[in-house]
Amino acid sequence: MKSARQLFRSLDRPLATDQQDELPPLRDALTGEFLGTFVMVFFGIGVVHAAVISGAQIGLWQVAAVWAVGVTLGIYTAASLSGAHINPAITCVVAVYDGFPWRRVIPYWSAQVAGAAFAGLVLYILYANAITGFEQQHDLVRGEPGSQLSAMIYGEYFPNPAVFGTTAEAFGKVDIKIGFATEMVGTAMLAFIVSVVTHGRNYARPQSAGAAVAIGVGVAAIISVLAPLSQAGLNPARDFGPRLIAFFAGWDTIAIPGPRGGWFVVYILAPIIGALIGGGIYRYAASRLPAEKNSD
Repeated sequence: MKSARQLFRSLDRPLATDQQDELPPLRDALTGEFLGTFVMVFFGIGVVHAAVISGAQIGLWQVAAVWAVGVTLGIYTAASLSGAHINPAITCVVAVYDGFPWRRVIPYWSAQVAGAAFAGLVLYILYANAITGFEQQHDLVRGEPGSQLSAMIYGEYFPNPAVFGTTAEAFGKVDIKIGFATEMVGTAMLAFIVSVVTHGRNYARPQSAGAAVAIGVGVAAIISVLAPLSQAGLNPARDFGPRLIAFFAGWDTIAIPGPRGGWFVVYILAPIIGALIGGGIYRYAASRLPAEKNSD
């Protein structure tokens, strides 16, 4: 009987290989991950800036829809250069199940975090004065309790400060266990969707260009369901990169480790665990497909 790893590695896969000559050059791959993550996060947290600071968006779906655009464009940007992981949790999935070289995991993570941080920096430069005005309007002191209402435009918080507020009563509605479960389930769903629309065993998967759109729409749907609870980070780089910008821009411990702690567990660890669960479930399901349904 094959082990689970042998079983998963035997499946068809688009960018899952141990063969060095089938992988893009590392420099090109890291460029792709940096640029793809930058594009995704620029639009993604950019719309959060616009929604929170200026009230430009009406309703959660508008924010989610722009995230869908950002994810789609980020995938298009990085796909031919790196395979478009643009998420450390997805990099973990292909390393664990698909034979992606472990020696590339840390470099990929670094490029992803750098791209996300650069997007956060660009947006901070553009919005700095508007953020200050928002803080004055709402009597927020940057770095003090309650200032996560402005810091949320960079890193995520549980519960969503814009929905439930920043009081102790609000904290009681979404504790760290719920925050962890929310990010784990959301990222499991994301990894499952990515696998559904890209995996070689799914004979009904869309063409590569369509897959990017499907993943973007999937992210928007997940955000629409889970963002009130945890802001639906779903991506350790998307959280950590901009959160670093917030930390150095004066939010200090409100940014890292957050007003309640638990930042690492909820927004770094939970998405990785969730992605491994969701990606593993689909690969197991795909391994059960009849042979005649495996051909393109």
